[in-house]
Amino acid sequence: MATKAEPRSAESAWLLRALLVLQSPRAVFAAIRDDSEEAAHARQEPITALVWLAGMAAVLAAPAMNTLMDDPARRDAVVVAILIFFAGGIYGIAVYWVLGAVLYYACRWFGSQGTYRRARHVLGFALAPLALALVVFWPIRIAIEGRDLFRYGGSDGGHVFADTFYVFVAWSIVLLAIGVRTVHGWSRARTLAAVAATTVVSALVVFVSALL
Repeated sequence: MATKAEPRSAESAWLLRALLVLQSPRAVFAAIRDDSEEAAHARQEPITALVWLAGMAAVLAAPAMNTLMDDPARRDAVVVAILIFFAGGIYGIAVYWVLGAVLYYACRWFGSQGTYRRARHVLGFALAPLALALVVFWPIRIAIEGRDLFRYGGSDGGHVFADTFYVFVAWSIVLLAIGVRTVHGWSRARTLAAVAATTVVSALVVFVSALL
């Protein structure tokens, strides 16, 4: 019984940390230093949830979403919601693995001896603000704009809110910097260099993927 309760306790602790990373990021990232199989397995579920939700938030911000309901006969609100759920989840998982690799190699360039898995996990928890945007920012914007948000030439109210989403993106970058510095114990300059390199390459990857 004790052996079963212990993994459940560890998983519950990491689910709680998925929320605490928004308030006390250093403590959460310090725990990610433990890259044992048990610790890595315990944080898989919260990371998957964060990545999936963050992917949905990112997909909602994509220009392609502005035309989803141009033809109401083909796509109603339910169909759009399903598309966003699956497209966002798949996009989030893909970005998690690709940008996790970018972060891994950027950190190795600056002297990291950490694993690819740990780099991915740091990235996963750094995406928490984007996951938060899905449940805080997007419901408000959708409630205000309604179907116009998904129609070409719809309400211009979107321009008022569009830039607000990038506050969550910036927050994620800040968390990534805190995570890299905490996990590796690096100086601010070294951390900023690694995160800046990761951010630039990541921006190029996202830009190219948006064109495809």
